[in-house]
Order: sequence, then C-alpha cells, then structure tokens
Amino acid sequence: MAPSKASSKKQQKRGIDFKKIKRKIGRKLPPPNNATNTEIKSKAIILPEQSVATEKTGLAVNKKGLTLKELLQQTSHHNAKVRKDALLGIKDLLHTYPAELSLHKYAVIEKLRERIGDDDKLVRETLYQLLKSVVFPACKEDNQGIFISLLMTYIFKAMTHLAIDVRLMAFKFFDLVVQHYPHSFFLYAEKVLQNYEDILRKNQHYLQDKGKLKIALSGLVRCLSMLPCNQEEVDSCEKKDAGQRVLHAFETEVPTESSGFSIIIPKLKDLLPVLVSCFQEFIPTAQTFPSFDGQSFDCMLCILQSIDLSIRFYIYVTSENKQESQASHGGLDATMWTETITTFLLKKLLVMFPLNPVNQFSEKGDDRYFTLNTVFTEIFLHLCEWICPPDVLLERFLDFIESALLGKICSGTRSGKAIEEKHLLLLLPFIPKLVSQVATEWKFRLLQAFTKKFEDCNPESSLKLAFVSTIEKMLIPREDMLYLDASALDLLDHQIAWIRQLPLLLIQLGDKHPSSSQVVLHLQLKLGQCSLLNPSLMWGYDNMQHLLQKFYIICSDDGNICYGPFVRLARDSQELALCCLYYFSYLEPLLLKSISLCCLCPDMDPLIVYRILEILHSTYKAGRIQIADCISFFITLLSRFRVFPENSYPDENRDAKISNRGIFKSITSIVCSSMLQMGDKNLVFRILENILLAQIVLKPPLDNVCAMLRVLITLDSTPTRLSQQSITTLGNFLSEYLIDVVGVMHFQR
Repeated sequence: MAPSKASSKKQQKRGIDFKKIKRKIGRKLPPPNNATNTEIKSKAIILPEQSVATEKTGLAVNKKGLTLKELLQQTSHHNAKVRKDALLGIKDLLHTYPAELSLHKYAVIEKLRERIGDDDKLVRETLYQLLKSVVFPACKEDNQGIFISLLMTYIFKAMTHLAIDVRLMAFKFFDLVVQHYPHSFFLYAEKVLQNYEDILRKNQHYLQDKGKLKIALSGLVRCLSMLPCNQEEVDSCEKKDAGQRVLHAFETEVPTESSGFSIIIPKLKDLLPVLVSCFQEFIPTAQTFPSFDGQSFDCMLCILQSIDLSIRFYIYVTSENKQESQASHGGLDATMWTETITTFLLKKLLVMFPLNPVNQFSEKGDDRYFTLNTVFTEIFLHLCEWICPPDVLLERFLDFIESALLGKICSGTRSGKAIEEKHLLLLLPFIPKLVSQVATEWKFRLLQAFTKKFEDCNPESSLKLAFVSTIEKMLIPREDMLYLDASALDLLDHQIAWIRQLPLLLIQLGDKHPSSSQVVLHLQLKLGQCSLLNPSLMWGYDNMQHLLQKFYIICSDDGNICYGPFVRLARDSQELALCCLYYFSYLEPLLLKSISLCCLCPDMDPLIVYRILEILHSTYKAGRIQIADCISFFITLLSRFRVFPENSYPDENRDAKISNRGIFKSITSIVCSSMLQMGDKNLVFRILENILLAQIVLKPPLDNVCAMLRVLITLDSTPTRLSQQSITTLGNFLSEYLIDVVGVMHFQR
C-alpha cells in the first residue's frame, strides 16, 4: 500500500543532524575541534654510570657492537634473518679478533653446529661459508678428534632430515670436513656410505635439483679418491702421514684405514648398483638437447668417477693377497664378489658405451660425451684386471682409444684440445699393457696412433711428458710389466721413432723447461744402460748422435757458432746428459767436435769441463772412442781454449775479467794424465808430435803454446824422442817464445 501524501510532507520538514562538508581531493584536513595535543617535551637525562656501552669496554665486538656471546645466542632466534645476521656478525668478529676463536673454540662449534640442519637455506649457506673461510682454517692444527666429533653428530642428523635440501646440504658440510681432515672419512665411512646410498635411491627428488646432487656426488668422489688404489700410493701415504692417523685422541679404540676395509667393501658393493641405476636415469636427459646441461653432465661424470674409484679400490684389496684379505676382511669371498660385480657392470653399465647423442650436438656437447666415454674406458680397462672381456666389447673400447689418440673425437677448438689432452693423460698408462695383450692387428693400430700423437703434441705440454713416461714402460723392462720384445718388426719401427724423438724434444724444450728436460735425459740414460744388452735398442740409441749435436752446439750457415741448450741447463741435467755419452757403442767425431766446442764456451762451469774429460777418458778405456778422435778432442781443447785476459798487458783503463788461467792449467793437467793412460807412450808421442808442432807454429796465444809444450814434455823421455825436423822447428820457434815469457815475467814484477 503506497504511503500517504501527508506523511511524506512531514519528513521533508525535518532538520539535518549532520551536514556533509565537501572536501577537495588532496587538501589536508584541518584538525578537529576536540583534538588532543600529544607532543611531549622533555630534557635528556645523562647517566654515564648506567650506560650499556661501559659494560663492553675492552670486549671484542662486531660492527654492530655485539659480543661473541650475544651473537651466539642470536643464532637460535626464531627469525631466520636474525640467525643469518648473527652468523655474519660472528664472521666479522672472528676476522677482526682471531684470538676469540682460539679462546672459545669449542663453545663456538657447539653453538654453530645446531644450524647445520637449519630449515632456512640462507642460514645454512652462511654457516657453510663461516666454517669454510674462518673456523676450519683456524682450527686445523688443534685437537682434531674432539672438533670433528662435535660436528659429525649434527651432520649425520641432517643427513636423515625430512627435507631433501637439508639432507643434500649435509653432504656438502661433510665434504668440507673431509677437505680439511681427510682421515675423518675412514672413521665414519659406514654411516656416510649408507646415507649416500639412501639419498641416491630417491631419484624423484634429485633429478629436480641437479645442482645440489652435484655437490653431494663431488663429495662422494672426494671420499672415494682417498681409498688406496695401488701399493705405491699406499707406501707414499704411510710415509707422509705417519703418526697422523689417529683423530680421536680421547677414544680407547680408533678404527684404522686397513681395519675399516671390512666395513667399506660391503658398503661399496651395495652402493655400486645404486650408482648405476642413478646413471641410467640421466641417459634420456643426456641424449636430448638442450636438456643435457652442465649440471646433468657434472652429475653423470661424478657417478662414473665414483664407480671407477670403487672398482680400483676393490682391485687393490683383492690383488694384494686373497687369502690374507679374506682373513682380515671378515671372510669375504673375493671370487664370488668379483664375478657378481663384473657381471653386473658388464650387463648394466658397459653396454651403454659409447654414449652418443640422438641428434647432432654442438662442439661443447661432443666434448662432454668424450669426457664421459673416457671414464667409461677407464672403468672397462680396470675391470680387465679381473676378466677377459667379450671380443665385441673390447673392439668398441679399442676403437675409441685409437680415435682419441688420432684426435678424431674432440672439437678442434682451444677448449676441445685442452679436454682431449686432459683425458688422454688418463688413458696413456693403460697403453703398454694393452699393446702387450691385444691381437697383432690392434697392436699395430694402437702403436701407429700412439706414435703419431707423440710426434704431433706440443713439446711443452704435460701430455708430452706423459708420452715419455709411457714409452719408458714399453722400452725398459720392469717386473710388473710385460716387456715388449724389440725384435718384433712391428714394434721395432715404432721404438726407433720414439728414440729419435728424444734428442729433438731436448732441443725443443731448450733451457726453459728444466724439469721436463731432466725427465727426457733420465729416459735417455736408462735406454743407454739397457742398450748394452739389447742390439735393437743399441742401434736406435747410437743413431741419436747426429741429432744430439744441436743439443750441444748449433753451427749456422755463415760459420757462426751458437751454443745449444746443454750449456744453459742446470748442473744435474748436464751431468745426466754427459753420462748418456758413455753408453754409445761408438762416439762419432762430429758429436765429439760439438762437445769440444761446448768446453770452449766462456760460460761453461769448469767442473762440467772436468767431468767431460773424465767421462771421455772412461769411454775411451771402454773402447768406444778411437784414439785419433780422442787425441783430436784434447788438441782442440788445448789449442783453442781462450785464456782471459788474452794478453799479459791489460789496459789499465779497462776492467779486466777475472783470469781463468788456473782453470786452463787444471785442464792441461787432466789432459796430460789422460795421455799417459792412453797406451804405449812411444806410440802416443809419435801420433801427437806432428799434430802439436803444426799447432805451435801457428803461433797461438802464449798460454796455449805452454800447454801443448807441457804435453810434449810429459810424453817425451830422456834422450828425447823428437825427430830432427821437429827439433829444428822448435828451435826456430822457441826463441820468440822465450822472449814473450821474459816480457811477461818483467811486467809481473
């Protein structure tokens, strides 16, 4: 029912209770009439005796004025930002006051370790950097046992945390511990390997965060790399680490490395299938681009390296002494384990070799596949210590090794060549054994590829030295290596090519790489020692003489003489080079001439000159130098040696060099002594008579004439053996000689 007109009129006549005031936007509102003034005015009250700052006078504080105790308390704050800032403050304080860590080390560790399993990622990362940069370097020399045990309790707790991020970060903390205290791995190997096995089984988590998995796997590689792989490595470690194996000084019984093998081996046996399964999960990712990123590659590489290190360790344990290993390692059935492991790896892992992309990758992708296939090859070659592999599988690996040596796999870029060199260093140690065991066809192909790469690689690179070491194993007989019979025609050509490269390598290295030159000289000396019993090696060793001439002296086309690298090498390297001369079956005159010119070098160490004379005399007595060549060497040295100052009347206005006249007299004495031991004095005198007189009449410097006359007098007898013609020649010359001698004596007075 509609309202009446009377009621509507009454409503219009009512007054307005609240009037709405229109305000312009942006204008500040005036204060209300009933507003209360809240301003408070007061004067500051200064009470110095009650200031908080006075309580911290003399204490170590950080930039914010907080003490170490206050900062440690804040690490347990409920707010993650406060905890992180507290850790940064501790880092700042300990950098400024290093003594604080020494005084409160255990209190700091007990408080900081609580943050290993912190829920916040930034807090954990800040703690890691604090331990890495400040705490661990400062505590490395202290009581390691207590320090490590305080940390490991919380690290293991974090390894079983429900959050996958915390678990993966715990492995990063343990890796940090192992970096600074390597032997800690052996104390906790069982728990650590068990936790690695557990985390790797959860593939649905780690494939989503490959960066964290990579950190954990790199820690596993570091741990496994500390396991012994060969007896030489064990011996060197025992000498180096004697007395440093015990970490827990407060424990009555401490597990040693050898006693821990009984725990490590079963754990590795359980871990290997998990690693292989983990690797298989990455295969689909690796075969598609661009999903095969750097993190996936790093994870796959760490997995393969872990498998390789596990196999090498197990080979070491089982090959030492099977009966002893079974007794000391809990009765392990080595034969059964060997068959189980090898069968599993052959069926599950090695069948994936070689890894190749489904589609064409970039050059960087090709290099990654080469790296993975190289580690695959290492695993296979180590397994060959146990088994005789199937021929089909062996062919695939041999083909890869040949292609790697020929440079057919990696890209031609600078990075590709660096990767190729790095991984060839890993394959070269296997070449000697492979060559001694494979069929004739593959033996020839491997040797051909090996020789070509040796000739082509950079002489200054580490790869060249690795080739030299490998060649030594194939040329020098060893107890632990099958000796390659040099009489086989397919080997002889390659061995000669290797030997010919040694003097060329010495010349290329010069004096800029003394350590590399010393390695080459050591091999050359061993070859010389072995060549006395091996006719094939002797022939190749003797043929080095022509190439070695430029190692001592280089004669240019215009007749100028340039000294070779020998003159500038260190004394121990020069000694090695000279010892090599003794083992040549016949010293050629041209090589002797080069050595004699080296002796005339003003910069040559006199002791080296004496050593040259000694070695040549021994070589002559062994029948490896003709008497005429030996005499020619001595006469060249005596007639052309430059004594300084050249004249006996030095210019007073010029600084004269220190005289080497005494050195030349010593050389003359050694030559005279050698001449007396060369055989029949009468025969030696007859050979020398005309040669010396021919040099004397050329009027060389006074000192050289005196030296040659001294040789004649030493070999002559009473009455003289000089012929009448020689006496006449000397008579015409001696008058001038005596005048010069008197002039020298007068000047000296």
